[in-house]
Amino acid sequence: MTTARRKGIDRLRREARYRDKLAQLQEEPVATTSGRADDRLELIFACCHPALPRESQIALTLRSVVGLTTAEIARAFVTPEATIAQRLVRAKRKIADAGIPLRVPEGGELPDRLGEILAVLYLMFNEGYVASASAERRDLAEDARWLAGLVAELMPDEPEALGLLALMTLQLARAETRFSAEGRLVLLADQDRSRWDRRAIADGIALIERAGRMRRSGPYQIQAAIAACHAEAGSWAQTDWTQIFMLYEGLARMTGSSVVRLNRAIALSHVAGPERALAELEGMTGELDRYHLFHSTRAALLRDLGRAEEARTADQRALALTGNPAERALLIDRIGA
Repeated sequence: MTTARRKGIDRLRREARYRDKLAQLQEEPVATTSGRADDRLELIFACCHPALPRESQIALTLRSVVGLTTAEIARAFVTPEATIAQRLVRAKRKIADAGIPLRVPEGGELPDRLGEILAVLYLMFNEGYVASASAERRDLAEDARWLAGLVAELMPDEPEALGLLALMTLQLARAETRFSAEGRLVLLADQDRSRWDRRAIADGIALIERAGRMRRSGPYQIQAAIAACHAEAGSWAQTDWTQIFMLYEGLARMTGSSVVRLNRAIALSHVAGPERALAELEGMTGELDRYHLFHSTRAALLRDLGRAEEARTADQRALALTGNPAERALLIDRIGA
């Protein structure tokens, strides 16, 4: 009970600090000293050294600073675990052989590392958010939001930093409704929207608007706008799927990401029907065969088209690729049905 009480007090204090910082971010930029930053943020900046390949910077930071396992990093990259292990070994060897100094960069160097920093925090958040049936992993997502707030405060003129913070804020606004009391996954269509944190949603939208005034669009801002479309919909039926599809269309052009194209296909299914969406998915099998959400999405579209046996096979493939207990329980239920 003592430990639980102390953890509760720590969380309340962290949330209060976060609210103060968020209020500052919604106003005009204020002078900030790097001395206020979390030690982990300094380490993240140090590890994202430009002498290393970008993917190695991110993998090394996730492993050495954030503490993700090699398997978790591989899942985040949708890449075989052996490939990630090799990247980590090569990165550490290059640091040692070349004598690369892992130090906190000077102020003028910060913008050059921003992309990698945001990528680390984004993947850190996703790992915590997806696995947030576990209290420990939920803390990981909240810590990522806290660190994103520090980055946005340190670099107030960077709209993508604000976009990432907005995205995290909007996603966490509905975190309490994503799992049942028994720890079972509750899909977006079935969540109790009356329990969503409306204050956090308003905070997230304010951050999007502030970033938008800078007129430098980027992928985190677009993802935040998609999250805002979901957050502002009064019900699942009222979701503006046309707007969401258009945002994913722009995001796909900007990033070329297969996962983004998968999400665009999901939006397309609500605009043009499951047959059109399934046709788009069929061209991604080679790229996303190891990604469980590709197969579960394909299964859902096949079910909508009345192709139950094919859907069951696709769900079985998804089940084999995920270790998340809540996702596995949902897939087992679908396969059983």
